Amino acid sequence: MTKIGLLSDTHSILPDELANFLKGSDQIWHAGDWGSIEVYEKLKAICPIIKGVYGNIDGPTFSSQFPENLIFNIEQVKIIMTHIGGYPGRYESRVRKLIMQEKPQLYIAGHSHILKVIYDKKHEVLHMNPGAAGKSGFHKVITAMRFQINKDRIEKLEIFELERYPSIK
Repeated sequence: MTKIGLLSDTHSILPDELANFLKGSDQIWHAGDWGSIEVYEKLKAICPIIKGVYGNIDGPTFSSQFPENLIFNIEQVKIIMTHIGGYPGRYESRVRKLIMQEKPQLYIAGHSHILKVIYDKKHEVLHMNPGAAGKSGFHKVITAMRFQINKDRIEKLEIFELERYPSIK
C-alpha cells in the first residue's frame, strides 16, 4: 500500500494546513504550476519522494527538473500526469493519444483550479484533478487530495479544503 498526497497549482504558496494534511504520505505528487523552488523544498521536507510535472507558469528551474508528461507505475497502477490535459470527454489531443497508447488506470491533470474526480468509462481510466493549492486564480477554496494505491486499487480518497479568504492573504 502506498499513501499519496496530490496537489497542483500552488503558485509559490503552500499553506501550513495543507502541509500538515500531506504529512504521512509515502509520495507527494504535484501536477504543475509550482511557482517557486521553495514549494518543492517544503514538500521535500514533508516527504522524500516527490513526483511532478511542470506547468505553464513554471520557468526553466522546473522544466529542466520535471517533464511535461510523466508516465509511471505505483504497485499495479499505471499513471499519467500532466498539467494541461483536459478531462473525460474534453481531453487535449496529445493527452487522448497518450491515454489510448498507454492505457493507464489513473490520469492526473492540474491547471483548471477545479477539483474533479471522474471515471472515464470509454477509456477505463480514473481522472483526478486536485484543484488549486495556492492563492492565485479564481478559486475560493484551496484544495488537494490524499489517497492510497493498494496493489491494483485506488482507494480511501480524502479531500482537503481550506477557505482561501481570509485564511490565505
